Amino acid sequence: MIARARRLGVSDWKHKRAAILRRDGYRCVWCRRYGRNRPAVVVHHIKHVDEYPELAYEDSNLVSLCQGCHNKAHPEKVAAVYRGRYRR
Repeated sequence: MIARARRLGVSDWKHKRAAILRRDGYRCVWCRRYGRNRPAVVVHHIKHVDEYPELAYEDSNLVSLCQGCHNKAHPEKVAAVYRGRYRR
């Protein structure tokens, strides 16, 4: 699976992202747990791709989140953006 994950390109990710957003009803899964209904704009890897590349395209490792919840999942990136050290 690692070799397959490395072969998949941007187009493959766009299709996977769209499928996950559709699966989750285009709503933030974390917000839904607390009775909020916010649109999802990010597909988040539950287990980080750097540590688990074999799970990069596994549906069970992907979840739709709003930007706020994604920022909570990655506070290090949010802080770096404000310091000008992180570029998407």
